[in-house]
Amino acid sequence: MRFDELDLEDSVLDGLYDMNFDEATPIQELTIPVILEGKDIIACAQTGTGKTAAYVLPVINELSKGHHPADAVNAVIMAPTRELAQQIDQQIQGFTYFIPSISAVAVYGGTDGITWEQQRRGLEMGADIVIATPGRLLSHIKLGTVDLSKVSFFVLDEADRMLDMGFYDDIMQVYKQLSPTCQTIMFSATMPPKIQALAKSILKDPEEIKIAISRPPESIMQTAYICYDPQKIKILQDLFSRSRPQRVIIFSSSKMKVKELASTLKRMKFNVAAMHSDLEQSQREEVMKDFKNGHIDILVATDVVARGIDINDIKLVVNFDIPHDPEDYVHRIGRTARGTNGEGLAITFVSIDEQAQFKRIEDFLEKEVYKIPIDPSFGEVPLYEPEKYNTRKKGKGGSRKSEAKGRSSRSGKSNSHRKATTSKAG
Repeated sequence: MRFDELDLEDSVLDGLYDMNFDEATPIQELTIPVILEGKDIIACAQTGTGKTAAYVLPVINELSKGHHPADAVNAVIMAPTRELAQQIDQQIQGFTYFIPSISAVAVYGGTDGITWEQQRRGLEMGADIVIATPGRLLSHIKLGTVDLSKVSFFVLDEADRMLDMGFYDDIMQVYKQLSPTCQTIMFSATMPPKIQALAKSILKDPEEIKIAISRPPESIMQTAYICYDPQKIKILQDLFSRSRPQRVIIFSSSKMKVKELASTLKRMKFNVAAMHSDLEQSQREEVMKDFKNGHIDILVATDVVARGIDINDIKLVVNFDIPHDPEDYVHRIGRTARGTNGEGLAITFVSIDEQAQFKRIEDFLEKEVYKIPIDPSFGEVPLYEPEKYNTRKKGKGGSRKSEAKGRSSRSGKSNSHRKATTSKAG
């Protein structure tokens, strides 16, 4: 469907055409009419489907009619990270190019005093749209620098991620500041019970829309290496030595591992930078700018950039460690093959301790990921036997490491009692 077939104002369409937006994506086609009708909505859609425009456009459309107070905050969009908040703000600036009467301010932490003051002034002057991370918006509420009593649109983007990050109480405190007549719009990449519970708490008779949220695009070639943990860096070095890495994101499970891996790759003379939560906001912005501009070939990152970063030409995503859940895997590899015609490659390193986790990802995908044969020069590699190593039950039960030790011991020195205990745990 074309955007001019939707009930959008001419000034909004002008901004879309100027940005070369002609055809609405499926999530936009389904959600924009519902939001324009004034209904609450919960939409399930993953990053890369055009979800930001799906809620931003109808909100801008209604504000452009001039029926909302000029000196008040009329819309609040909450996002889990400053990177996503910045991205949303940038899109709004583009969409409102031909509607100068609509103002927006992004409010997030990790900034200096000058930026804080700019954010405060924007809030006190009544910016039409406030894009904010939960904690920083709550700080302004407590300081009395923002009045949300006249807000007409409340949007939660990546609601599942916000709950994962522990923002439930913050969300509810912000929600209590809003008018009872406020239209609430929720977007989530997944629909676990906690999201359904939140929806019941804050949505009024909502429309529910789901768009193929649980599977990566077919344009992403998914592959894996089954290896021992120490072999990961050797395989990575071999991979990058064959052809110069460009536009590569490597995900690791912790900021400590990110720092170590980035340092190792730098010693190998690769053009690499690290992205993690220990960096100041200005440093993170500089790293992302250099990566987008091609000044950095490899970005090693925690899941802080798995969602909400709009980079369209990532060529390769490497999961150096298995993500915590299948949905995170989808969002990580979704950094590549962005757009309608893009193609991408995702490579996942799977150690013995991660085989059961990776099998859960394959079950979630309803497909078997191709396992790349490893050159014999790298030494012996484990077989892919996820059921064999799936000894960890709920809680803190058996240890897969101790089981692997017991099974691979060639010296006969392994403790027989330990082996028996681990066997029972399996």
